[in-house]
Amino acid sequence: MKNNDSAIDVRPIAGRGPRRGERQGEQRERRGEWRGSLLAGVGVLSFSGSLPATVFAMRGFDPYLVAIGRAVVAAVVAVICLRAAGAPLLPPRAHLRPYVLIVLGVVLGFPLFSGLALNSGASTAHSAVVVGLLPAATAAFAVLRAGERPRPLFWAACAAGALSITVFTLTRGTGRLAGADVLLVLALLSAAVGYTEGGRLARETPGWRVISYALVLAAPVTVPVTVVLAVTTPMAPSAESLSGFAYVALVSMFLGFIPWYAGLAMGGIARAGQIQLAQPLLNLVWAWLLLHEEIGAATVTAALAVLVCVAATQAGRRTS
Repeated sequence: MKNNDSAIDVRPIAGRGPRRGERQGEQRERRGEWRGSLLAGVGVLSFSGSLPATVFAMRGFDPYLVAIGRAVVAAVVAVICLRAAGAPLLPPRAHLRPYVLIVLGVVLGFPLFSGLALNSGASTAHSAVVVGLLPAATAAFAVLRAGERPRPLFWAACAAGALSITVFTLTRGTGRLAGADVLLVLALLSAAVGYTEGGRLARETPGWRVISYALVLAAPVTVPVTVVLAVTTPMAPSAESLSGFAYVALVSMFLGFIPWYAGLAMGGIARAGQIQLAQPLLNLVWAWLLLHEEIGAATVTAALAVLVCVAATQAGRRTS
């Protein structure tokens, strides 16, 4: 009888084990997703100063030199980090294609197109339209390239956030499309591709190595172009332009990608990427502080709307 009682007592305990393990696994997954969102937020905070810093840099340097030269400075830092870690300077050949897309997207495309748009007369506020639409574009590429399938609530919140930012920024600007808008759309698509490919690679490779490999891979193009531009274009370096160039080279082009790619890998490219919805408003805050642009009640209203949309994307984080 004791043997039978013992057997009966053991079965329910054994039956509860797997369920407890599943719950613990889900809790770990949720913690990983929230950590991913936090890291992505650090990346967004880093990137939010890019547009104002670019404006400062172009006050002393040619826009092409700012766009390409920043990658050269960041590549030097990348080589030092890779050597210090004992890692190879080039990525595995099997991953060459996604790294080329990262180069075209965030090393060359976004800095060049966004810088030219600003140089063409687009204000920081108007350029925020692109940043506001970037989360939606990143989520779309995540579906196409990373196999993610967010819930309908996620897409609804994403669309609402993008609409809020678009309406806000357009009502602050001219409301008309211009040549600068074409450049901003190209910058948008470039960043979305680069973010998606980098987030995919960061699932297996640390984020700092992902951006380092992309910078080194681009060096055979960026270094000679930078040398030619430095010789042939006028320069009027000042504390303002040098500080702006230093920011886009060290923070926007390298340091910001470390938490950003790690966050996309941990939290999911589509979900963590929605933290970018806060970036346009952060851009406007820096523009107010550094470029003395006026910020009124409409900005506060838009900020609250964006925060609600970001919270909704977190609620719809689960994929189907």
